Amino acid sequence: MTSFAEMLEGYAFDAPAITLGGALDGDGAVHRVPLVRIPLAMMNRHGLVAGATGTGKTRTLQLLAEQLSAQGVPVFVADIKGDLQGLAVPGEGNDKITSRAESMGYSWKAAGAPVEFVSLTGRNGVQLRATVSSFGPLLLAKVLRLNETQTSVLSLVFKYCDDQGLPLLDFADLRSVLQFLTSDAGKGALAEYGAISSQSVGVLLRKMVELEQQGAERFFGEPEFDINDLLVTTADGRGVVTCLELADVQDRPALFSTFMMWLLAELYQNLPEVGDIAKPRLVFFFDEAHLLFDDAPKAFLDQVQQVIRLIRSKGVGVFFVTQTPKDLPEDVLAQLGNRVQHALRAHTPNDDKALRATVRTYPKTGFYDLEETLTSLGTGEAVVTALDPKGRPTPVVATRLIPPGARMAPLTPEELKVELAQSDLLAEYGVAVDRESAHEMLAKRIAETQPPPEEARRSAGARVRKTATQAAVGAIGVTIGRTVGREIVRGVLGMLGVKPRRRTTRRTRWGF
Repeated sequence: MTSFAEMLEGYAFDAPAITLGGALDGDGAVHRVPLVRIPLAMMNRHGLVAGATGTGKTRTLQLLAEQLSAQGVPVFVADIKGDLQGLAVPGEGNDKITSRAESMGYSWKAAGAPVEFVSLTGRNGVQLRATVSSFGPLLLAKVLRLNETQTSVLSLVFKYCDDQGLPLLDFADLRSVLQFLTSDAGKGALAEYGAISSQSVGVLLRKMVELEQQGAERFFGEPEFDINDLLVTTADGRGVVTCLELADVQDRPALFSTFMMWLLAELYQNLPEVGDIAKPRLVFFFDEAHLLFDDAPKAFLDQVQQVIRLIRSKGVGVFFVTQTPKDLPEDVLAQLGNRVQHALRAHTPNDDKALRATVRTYPKTGFYDLEETLTSLGTGEAVVTALDPKGRPTPVVATRLIPPGARMAPLTPEELKVELAQSDLLAEYGVAVDRESAHEMLAKRIAETQPPPEEARRSAGARVRKTATQAAVGAIGVTIGRTVGREIVRGVLGMLGVKPRRRTTRRTRWGF
């Protein structure tokens, strides 16, 4: 390359693409043609959106999400602080937005996207749930912050339940199994598996109580979320944005980061292979990505890296959103072909070290001093490199990003209430289901071997049970059709098999 204009030819392709903005030359001038873009077909090659606090990462995430939706690609985003709620409504133009767009020759239009708001508590979105069995021992150990010894005990308990046909649907089931296995009646049950100490069980029970006190008991149970409900488009062909609202669980990072990993594992395990396709089935934005890897055991990290490496062939793209590339393991970082790096600040020796490490993750460029550029970028500007339509890295370009078309602010409480009332997911997930599982089955087994006194027999039935009619409705209409005692299904981080897909009549899903 002999000139800046020739370098920009790396972005002059004709394929459908996501527009990021105009290139900044060394003097800070914006070049209108060609605009910096990422080919739509390359959005499943994964990516990174990074930068210091306040540099514009959230707006970049919003910009990517709304354009993907407009081109028919479903999107999942994690909304930590409620800043992404505005995706659901058109933005309001002003002189600042207009002048910014005009500086790049971009025609800005106000536009919202179809959004489904979901939540781990049910407060700011439709309640999401997963069964304990589906979560598996590795993910549950991450949530409970168990050490390796405690994790091995939990894995042994899951193995026992699998072999005995005891479905673990909620925490009551897991608690009942733990208490049974350390009781006089159940101590011999683990003879062929290896003993577990009452001390280890006591730690597990205390960890569960801590999580329950934080409201996590709402999350574990049924109806379990069906990952096919992420792969939805509207009648006019736009991709639905599933927005996981996390403002009310910000202080529980282990729970929400691990839940997002569970979603990815479910997608990886259950979606068929598609190879290279014209556009992704889904793009998944993993905000505050460093939380997933903090204090994670090696077995967990190995599984995460496997999912990230292989899920591309399922048509799913994953973008990690964090402050610096060093927040991610090297094996994960190596899989991220699309990079949008906002400004970094070098106020301390550690900051300076992080800056130098970030520069080394980018292709070499003769047009920028990246250390200087990354510390001088303004809000809404970023260093970009992506993959072109042939899968080759595009030149590294400092870019002024175009403004999003949707509102860059949260919804009002009244607006959010209206959005939730109109949700298509309410019919499937709005009411909890409590069907027979390990808790009830163990109670029956104990009752058969040691008939309790009349008073104890009455108290054993105190837990709320469904009528036969409710059970039939739950099994057919809301749950995923598993047969209790014969089939226990789990995700890839503890998997037993592929889950059947629920039949739906709501908005269009991908045809597979």
